[in-house]
Amino acid sequence: MTSTLSRVPTTSLPPGPKLPPLVQTLLFANFRHRLLPVLRRRYGDVFTLRLYPNRQAIQLADLEHIKTVFSGPVTTFHAGEGNVILKPIMGEHSVLLTDKDVHRRARKLLMPAFHGAALRGYRDMITELAEREVSRWPSGQVFRSHGRMQELALEIILRVVFGVAEGPRLDQLRRLLTNAVDIGVLDLFGFHNEKLRRFGPWKRSKERQDRVDDLVYAEIAERRAAPDLAERTDVLSRLLTVPADDDRLSDAELRDQLITLLLAGHETTATSLAWAFHELSRDPVRLEAALTAADEGDEKYLEAVAKEAMRLHPVISEVARRLTEDVEIGGYRLPAGVTVMPSIAMVHADAGHHPEPDAFRPERFLTDGGPAAGSWFPFGGGVRRCLGAGFSLLEATIVLQAVLSRYRLSPDRTRPEGSRPRHITMVPARGARISVTAR
Repeated sequence: MTSTLSRVPTTSLPPGPKLPPLVQTLLFANFRHRLLPVLRRRYGDVFTLRLYPNRQAIQLADLEHIKTVFSGPVTTFHAGEGNVILKPIMGEHSVLLTDKDVHRRARKLLMPAFHGAALRGYRDMITELAEREVSRWPSGQVFRSHGRMQELALEIILRVVFGVAEGPRLDQLRRLLTNAVDIGVLDLFGFHNEKLRRFGPWKRSKERQDRVDDLVYAEIAERRAAPDLAERTDVLSRLLTVPADDDRLSDAELRDQLITLLLAGHETTATSLAWAFHELSRDPVRLEAALTAADEGDEKYLEAVAKEAMRLHPVISEVARRLTEDVEIGGYRLPAGVTVMPSIAMVHADAGHHPEPDAFRPERFLTDGGPAAGSWFPFGGGVRRCLGAGFSLLEATIVLQAVLSRYRLSPDRTRPEGSRPRHITMVPARGARISVTAR
């Protein structure tokens, strides 16, 4: 597939539902896991959704079309503008919301904290926190594993990103950030409407966000003056010790990057782990294989469990790029200004790429080189692939090891859980309820 424009002389949009944009937005936000397969059967691999407030979102399910997006010039496919819905939460400087030179600078500064030696340095801390958490699990009682994983993943990311010691500030950040991510579709509408933010739940959300910002700025100020700054390995300290003054981030830039890492870095991993427990508890064969892997220290199999949970239950259903110029994709000349959305959910559920797509089979990541290139992309793709992908898989593997070396899992009932929306993510509808018994 090519982005050459000569074959399609005039701009055109793919077909799609004719419902009002507000209705399409509500359906997409609340039922996209059911909506997208229906629309794909009706309209094919390329179709248009019209989303609130005035967004034409082109859904892509063909790998060649998606490759065009991920391999295309970043000057044409703006990921930052595609993620604009997150701006009120993440901030205008967020690595998720910037493009071109601004994005390259932020990514360059953040990258060393999530690669190589840095990842290896986080292992002991993640292991300690994971073992402390699972030691408190109630044996023989049904509980929501998603909630426990959210608490653990938030604790891990707070320590990795902020390096905050136990104390009042850490306690406040835990509480406020837990509430900050618990937002729904109506909250997202309010974030983009200044008038609504003066009233009711939107006003309370804004006040909570302001309190988080106060704590973050206070931590930045104290850390700048810390005598042991150069010896610290958390992300904030690393960013404050960048050698060149020209590359150092302002307090506002630091705030936006830290909030982005906190919110994006804990919710997705927590949800994927909860789905992994949900699936293992209902599959005796895979559970035995995972228990054996935990006993033998087989991290490749445990990582495959995490990857399969991410494939079967994508936490984020798509990525977004806003076009800055006309581009041909799928036989349509898409005009500048529209948003193209490579669909993680539709590709992950495609039997052409993943045989028996509805089955939980971690082994698919261990045989014949794994799934076809580009057919598994929970962390996005191209130069905008998530910086924290390696950290997320490391964390998931360590947590699975901690849980499965201690417990055997059981479901609370035979019927699997469905999904429900949680802001831009999809999560287990009942919290991935399981019970555990000591091995």
